[in-house]
Amino acid sequence: MAITQDDARKVAHLARIAVDDAALPALAQELNGILHFMEQLNEVDVEGVEPMTGVEPMRLKRREDVVTDGEQQDLVLKNAPDAREGFFAVPKVVE
Repeated sequence: MAITQDDARKVAHLARIAVDDAALPALAQELNGILHFMEQLNEVDVEGVEPMTGVEPMRLKRREDVVTDGEQQDLVLKNAPDAREGFFAVPKVVE
């Protein structure tokens, strides 16, 4: 499958990219190169190869899923412009 200049113009329009008519042949050639590379990848025999998320087979580190109060109330309230009795103090907005 080859990309023509009309196809390249349509792709540029769909991607919302402003491409001059003089640059369309180069864009079409680049898109053809990408498609050619994809065709090469389709020729690779992947029979029996397990899908993977990374090069090294390793599990992610896990931690116990425990609910806590964060234990940082003092640090958080230190940044508040007005804090009272362990809470943020805000102006009343409803009467």
